[in-house]
Amino acid sequence: MSSWLGGLGSGLGQSLGQVSGSLSSFTGQITDFTKDMLLEGVEEVGDAATELQVSNSRLAEVEAAFATQKSEYDRLRKLYAELEEKLEASEIQIKGQSAEYRTLLQQKDVEISHLKARQSGLQEEVQKLQLSAQSASVGPALLPVTTTSSTTTSSSASSYLSRPSGTHQGFHDDEMDFSDVIWSQQEINRLSTEVMRLEAEVAHWRRMSQASTAAVAGNGDQGEILKLQRTIKELREEMSREVDEHQHELAALQDAQRQKMADITRRHREDLAEYEERIEELEEQIGGQATSHSDASRLPELQKTISSLQEAVDQREKQLAELSAKLEEAQRIQASLQLEKDDAQEENAGLLQNYTRLQASVTELQTRVQEQEGKALQKAQLDHEIQMLRQNLEGAEKEIERLKSLAEAEPKEEVEHADILELNTIIGTLRLEKEVLEEEKLNLQERLKMTEEQLVRNKEDESGESESLEELKEELERREKALRNTEEERDTLISELEELDRQNQEATQHMISVKDQLSGQLKQAEAELTRLTAELNTTKDQKRTLGQELEIQKEKISQSAFTLNDLHMTKQQLEGTVKELKDKLGHAQEQSRETRREITELKKTLQEREDQLSVAKAELDQAGDRGSDAEGTKEKLAGKERELSDLRREMDEMRSSQEKAMSEDYELKMDNRKLKAESEQALGKVEELTKQMKESQAALNRTVREKDTRIEALKLEKSQLEGELRQAESTLTEQAKQYQQTIEELTRARSMDASALQREHERAIRLNQEKDMEMSQLKRDMEQLASDHRDTNEMLSITVAGQKQLTDLLHEKDVFMDTLKQNASDLQTEMENSISVATKEVEALRQALEEKDKQLGGMKEENSHLKEEIDRLRDQQSRPQSLAEPRTLDIITELETEITQLKSSRNGLEEEVLTLRRTMEEQQASLLLSQQSLQAQQSELEQAHVRHQQTTLNYDKLIHARDEDISRLQQTVEQLSESRGRADSPPVQGEVILQEEKTQTLNQENGNEKHDLSKVEIEKLVRGIKEKETEIIQLNEKNLSLTRQLDQLVVSRDEVGKLSQMILQKDLEIQALHARVSMGVGGGHSQDVMFLQQQLQAYAVEREQVLAVLNEKTRENSQLRSDYHRLMDIMAGKEAALLKLQQENQRLSNMSDPSGSQEMFKETIQNLSRIIREKDIEIDALTQKCQTLVAVLQSSEAESSAGSGGVSSNQFEELLQERDTLKQQVKKVEEWKQQVITTVKNMQHESAQLQEELIKLQSQVTADSDCSSKLSVDYTRLIQSYELKERRLGSLSQELAQVQQTITQLSTTKDVLLGKLDSVAQTPEVIAAQSSEPPLIADAPTHQTSPMVNNEKLQEECIRLRAQLAEREKMIRTIQENNHRLSNSASASESEQRSQAEEVRLVRERLEALQRSVREKDLLIKTKGDQLSQVSEALRNRENDNEVLKQAVTNLKERALILEMDSKKLKEENELVAARSREKESEFRALQETNMQVSLLLREKEFELSAVSEKAATMEKMLKDKDQGKSGELNQLLNEMKSMQDKAVAFQQERDQVMMALKQKQMETTAVQTELQHMRDKEQRLNLELERLRNHLLEIEDSYTREALAAEDRESELRRRVAILDEKLATSSSAVENASQQASMQVESLQEQLNGVVKQRDDALIRLRTSQEQVNQYAVSLSNLQMVLEQFQQDEKTMYATELERHKKEKEEWRRKAQRLEDQASALQINLDEANAALDSASRLTDQLDQKEEQIEELKKQVNVRQEMLDEAQRKLMTLLNSTEGKIDKVLMRNLFLGYFHTPKTKRADVLRLMGSVLGLNREDVDKMLEEDGRHGVTGWMSSWLGGRGAQSVPNTPQRPNSDQGLNSSFSEMFVKFLEVESTPSLPAPKLSAHDMKALSAPPQRRTSSTASSTAAGAAAVSKRAGDSNPFLAPRSAAVPLLAGSGGSGGHLLMKPISDALPSFTPLPVSADASAGAVLKDLLKQ
Repeated sequence: MSSWLGGLGSGLGQSLGQVSGSLSSFTGQITDFTKDMLLEGVEEVGDAATELQVSNSRLAEVEAAFATQKSEYDRLRKLYAELEEKLEASEIQIKGQSAEYRTLLQQKDVEISHLKARQSGLQEEVQKLQLSAQSASVGPALLPVTTTSSTTTSSSASSYLSRPSGTHQGFHDDEMDFSDVIWSQQEINRLSTEVMRLEAEVAHWRRMSQASTAAVAGNGDQGEILKLQRTIKELREEMSREVDEHQHELAALQDAQRQKMADITRRHREDLAEYEERIEELEEQIGGQATSHSDASRLPELQKTISSLQEAVDQREKQLAELSAKLEEAQRIQASLQLEKDDAQEENAGLLQNYTRLQASVTELQTRVQEQEGKALQKAQLDHEIQMLRQNLEGAEKEIERLKSLAEAEPKEEVEHADILELNTIIGTLRLEKEVLEEEKLNLQERLKMTEEQLVRNKEDESGESESLEELKEELERREKALRNTEEERDTLISELEELDRQNQEATQHMISVKDQLSGQLKQAEAELTRLTAELNTTKDQKRTLGQELEIQKEKISQSAFTLNDLHMTKQQLEGTVKELKDKLGHAQEQSRETRREITELKKTLQEREDQLSVAKAELDQAGDRGSDAEGTKEKLAGKERELSDLRREMDEMRSSQEKAMSEDYELKMDNRKLKAESEQALGKVEELTKQMKESQAALNRTVREKDTRIEALKLEKSQLEGELRQAESTLTEQAKQYQQTIEELTRARSMDASALQREHERAIRLNQEKDMEMSQLKRDMEQLASDHRDTNEMLSITVAGQKQLTDLLHEKDVFMDTLKQNASDLQTEMENSISVATKEVEALRQALEEKDKQLGGMKEENSHLKEEIDRLRDQQSRPQSLAEPRTLDIITELETEITQLKSSRNGLEEEVLTLRRTMEEQQASLLLSQQSLQAQQSELEQAHVRHQQTTLNYDKLIHARDEDISRLQQTVEQLSESRGRADSPPVQGEVILQEEKTQTLNQENGNEKHDLSKVEIEKLVRGIKEKETEIIQLNEKNLSLTRQLDQLVVSRDEVGKLSQMILQKDLEIQALHARVSMGVGGGHSQDVMFLQQQLQAYAVEREQVLAVLNEKTRENSQLRSDYHRLMDIMAGKEAALLKLQQENQRLSNMSDPSGSQEMFKETIQNLSRIIREKDIEIDALTQKCQTLVAVLQSSEAESSAGSGGVSSNQFEELLQERDTLKQQVKKVEEWKQQVITTVKNMQHESAQLQEELIKLQSQVTADSDCSSKLSVDYTRLIQSYELKERRLGSLSQELAQVQQTITQLSTTKDVLLGKLDSVAQTPEVIAAQSSEPPLIADAPTHQTSPMVNNEKLQEECIRLRAQLAEREKMIRTIQENNHRLSNSASASESEQRSQAEEVRLVRERLEALQRSVREKDLLIKTKGDQLSQVSEALRNRENDNEVLKQAVTNLKERALILEMDSKKLKEENELVAARSREKESEFRALQETNMQVSLLLREKEFELSAVSEKAATMEKMLKDKDQGKSGELNQLLNEMKSMQDKAVAFQQERDQVMMALKQKQMETTAVQTELQHMRDKEQRLNLELERLRNHLLEIEDSYTREALAAEDRESELRRRVAILDEKLATSSSAVENASQQASMQVESLQEQLNGVVKQRDDALIRLRTSQEQVNQYAVSLSNLQMVLEQFQQDEKTMYATELERHKKEKEEWRRKAQRLEDQASALQINLDEANAALDSASRLTDQLDQKEEQIEELKKQVNVRQEMLDEAQRKLMTLLNSTEGKIDKVLMRNLFLGYFHTPKTKRADVLRLMGSVLGLNREDVDKMLEEDGRHGVTGWMSSWLGGRGAQSVPNTPQRPNSDQGLNSSFSEMFVKFLEVESTPSLPAPKLSAHDMKALSAPPQRRTSSTASSTAAGAAAVSKRAGDSNPFLAPRSAAVPLLAGSGGSGGHLLMKPISDALPSFTPLPVSADASAGAVLKDLLKQ
């Protein structure tokens, strides 16, 4: 907190330093400016042009300086507003943070109680672990039993909350898992929210009880304060106690953790010792067996067991490290919690101190501010503002002088002279105002000096009498009134000066705009002088008629707008033509790019193939090192497990950071969707590119031929484009002429507008002069009325505070509007930035996707290569290469099994990672949602409670105040009645009545205001903001009413004091009268008359004082009402401005991109929520001010009142009504909040819909792109068909050349044959051919000349041409046949040969003509298609433009209607407000008149009473005088008394008349003032409307000129673009030629690459040949095997005998082994059931051996079936390989199941998850089951299952189908190996090991005894019944390996010890002394 306050102070210091620095720089600039202005003399230049130039330059300088000063002023104002907001926000935040820290303390206490419970549970767990360790040392075979810990109660919570917390569900079990921690955190949050709710309810009911007790008893607050102080002390003591307890608990927790660490390390050391002992035993066994067995295969197995044990040790060490890391993390968390608690306590203490200090400082500041506001600040402000006004005046003078000098630059025109006249008049008025202000400043300084002198005198004269002090106070008040009058005059003058400055700025702006327009016109005039000379006469005539035809001009303006639209349309057409040209260029460039892309893709494919070859070579080299790779994969598995543990640690860290990542995740999801769509598009494009690759390879040969034809087509297109460009130039010239005509019309209209504007300027100058005269008259009237307004200024000082608050609110709203505008601009910039960032991210993601795709492809290829290599290795290893590699098959199978295991484990780990991430995301999302909902509910509850408290406190205080007023008034009435008697009682009653009437009127006004405010409807967000503002206004009004009541109390106190003094004076006078009457002698009559005159004068003075007080009160009422109405008008204007700004924001959001719509929605929602928070802050501040005012009232009333009266029933009813209204307002606020929430949800739904629409649009775009690609493909096909036709035509031309050659040959033979043959008849075919020629000749030209009308006609013509071509081909064939016949016959004459030559020539010409026509028609088809596409695009553009224009027109109409409706509503509201104000004024006047009448009546009654009392006194005197006999003197005295009474009555009547006349005059003056204010407001509104219209006209003119200039610029740009396009055409043609050359070069390079590929293919063929040679070698080895089998047939008898002997030897060795092992492990063989099972398995083995012997006999008989034996052996090998996979998984599951009981209890959930992943269960389902079990106990199901299944010694597990084939396969493998050994004749025959063969012979001798069961049979049973027997039997091989090479050197995996595969059973606590049989017994008993 202190750091926050320090930061705030430093920020305030920096900002104040900036403000002071900027102010100093600002003042320095102003002083420099004034010096320059004073030094510069006024230069009068004769030439107007030079003067204008100088004025222009100075104007630019002045504008620059003004802009800088204005920006500086805006920045300072914003800084000031921000600092004020920060101050208020800091105060409110301090209070809010104190409340938050209290709630945090409560939550921390609850969490500490939960931690206590957790600590007790941990202590119990430590005790249990110690007990289990002791039990393990006593009986190591027993398993630890899990016990549930007893639940604990939270002592601290009970002591703090004074109620015991029951047993908790979350801590009833020992094992606390990660999910349990999350659940406990959720429980803590839920309980904390419930505690908060209950505390809020308790506070509410306490407040209700306090309110009720306060209503009953008035003085019960002090007792409650004492109680609260006591409770605070008790709570602090409890806090200190609990802090001590928490520290003790932390120390205990740390001790418990240390004990736990020590126990874990001790257990780890014991396990390590056990492992070392077991390793030593195994090494001893290996040494004992190595002496008896010469087998070398035992060593690698032992090495494997040792490595597996080392891996287990490493895993244990890793688990220990993880546990230690977790313990350290827990210690860190506890330390951080302790630190947070200490920090919270320190911050609370600091906050309390800061709070007390702030309260003291606030009170001191308030007193100081009230003292210093009237004196020092006013002086400084007056001096500073006068200096600012002077500087502004000097700046204005400077600007005016520069404007004068500016007039020289341009030609003399009427506009400039008018502006100069305006400026001169403005200068004169500003000088006059400056002089007046200086005079006023001198007067103010004199008055200030006078007041200071009077203050000094007052200080000196304080020691004087009380009367002189009162006089001095009165004089001070008068001087303060005068000061306030001067302040008001200064404010009015400042406002007038601001208006004049605004007018001056507008005039200067208008001057600048006019000069800009004139400069533009001058530039145009220089170009168009020649035309204007001819058109001057016509313009003069038009000027005469223009005055009559203003309406016609308006129509012309609309027509000009239409012409502008036409120009826009023509411009769009031109742009469309430019786009078409660009598209044609783009097509040409795209073709070249496509060729380049194809070449690059071919290069890439070549590189990829080379990479594949290199990868294949590397993999061939690595095939030998595959065994080492398998070990590497094991290490990878270990690494994966470490990564899993790291991921779990990172889970805890990610939880903290994922709240930030959720928003980014949402954006990333959106980007991912977009990327998915783009990736799909990219895949489609890739497929298209592959297709294009295939096509491009075929099309490369065609491109060279196509290019010549394309060049010709491009030339034709170029000629067409040139023609189109000429047409475009002609259209441009026509459009330029049209533009020039429209420009001329606009210039004419503008000249007329300029003259009209000059007239308006002159009129405005006259109005300004008249207003100045009126201002001077009004100032004189103000000076006259100053004496009357001094009394009213006293009450203005009271209302200054309220007005300042309202002005501050207005300033804040102005700042808020500025911030809204800045936010709109910032939003646009942020949108652009976000779009750029998103594009960059999309590109980066695309690159990443491409790289990942490439990596995936490489991985797939590598996988395929690996599979192929594995197949090759299998083939190679299945064939016997040499004796040196007998174990390759086993290695391959092991590697395959390990690979499958690693793959499955990898998949499981990846699935676990994915599920963990999903759970993380879901939990974080749920946490965020719950936190948001909790915060929203808490804020709503707090706001409602605060409002309710404030309303109840306000109403209680008001009731107390009114009760005390009534009691005080009653006491004063009683005192007055007792002291004064009958004579003086009526005036007091009159005053009381007046006070009651005033209070009633005030109450009525308050009620009316509330009624008006309650009419506001809450429907939308803007109306919600209005409601907040109305609440602020209500609180301001309550402030004002409280201040009025305070002032009334002060006044009433003063009046009571005056009345008491008056009563004392009257008593003294009555005593003196009595004395004089008693002492009265004849000479004392004159003294009595004088005394009576003095009394009359005193009474008149008193009456005047009372009347003055009444007048003051009435003036205060009227002024307060007028101020209220004025403030309401200001608030309405601000609300209208706010609405406009919101509409602009909405329009901006609609104009922005649809992609950023969601961000815009979010930002608007944030802005609205921020506005609402600011309003709430303002409401809180105002309510606090109200509370302080109420406290001041209560204190003042408590001082004055002695007793408390009862509450009246009417006041109680009013309070109830106000409470109901407040409840309704709260409900409305809640409804509005719900509406806001619904709008937010609707906006979110709309954003989702917009996203869906975006996706649809993207799909449509992709479909359009597909259609375009299809069209391009169709176009290429047409071109290909065209090329085929051209080829056919070429072939026909070749055939024609051959025909010509034959004709020449015929001509040579003709000379020889002329002599022999005379005449030969012509053949009918030739005649037919000749007859068919003329129609052909006629058809061709007709087809050539046929016009092209439509595409259909073109198609028909194409069909006809094709038919004609077919006919031509037939004709050519017939001609060829005729030629052959002629050559055969050789009897044709010269005439026939000539005719044939002519026919051939005609046919050639016709063919050439047809080819030309076909080409021309194809080109025409292309051009027509392009024209059609262009026309369709132009039509679409036109339609789109039309739709846009229609939408714009409709939008403008709707806006106009809305504006009209708003203006009507505002006018109606203004009229209603005016009517209400008039009614209130009339009511007020009537009340004043009635008051006056009542007061007059009261005075008359008083006078009559005094007269009657005097008459009674005189009558008594008369009676006495009669008794004494002095009748003459009595008569004289009576006559004198009557005359005096008549004079007094006359005086009273005259005084009443004068007072009535004064009151009437005052009422008239107030009415005149109100009318004056209304007139001024109307004038201001009319002036604003005039200015708006002027600005609108200027803007319209500017827009027309800008559009005309823009049209000219567009023309020039279009021409420039056309030229650029011509250049681009030339460059593109050259680029196409270059591309063709590059393509030819690339084709050559591709051919070279193809040659390289061919070489690689040859290399591959060579390798194939080598592999075939290897195959031949394998065939030779097969033939050797056949020879071996033949030898085997010869030596089968000898083989049989040797095998029997070997089997016997093996059986003897096995018996020896059995005896040895039985001696060594006698404890293990106590179980009789296991011995029986071993005997059964031995009998089965003997049966199987008998079967094998029968098979051997069959082999002897069946020599022809030896090949089938090999096939069966291979088949059995494959089945064994397939069957091993499932068996290994079951063993894995069994070991996992047993490992579950020996893992630490905190890690058992991980084992269960692993089992679930192996079984294929979903990770989420397993987590749910674990969570449910975690609530009821994690190990409940396991213990219950063990308890239920305890009776069964062996569970009924299904037998494996391939369990019997284990020994068969092992025997078949041994047989195959034997054959392999026999196939090599060089070495001698191998010896089968005795221990392999002996197990297969006779059955054992002893079955019943303990030593009878053979160990081989037992091992076989274990290996066979691993899945059938009790699962507790499986780890026997892991604990003590009983087999000694059971499977031989190449034994199967199932025949090996299981410890190689899974060493997870090692943690079984078995001592070195105990035997394995004891363990099995215990397990079987269980």
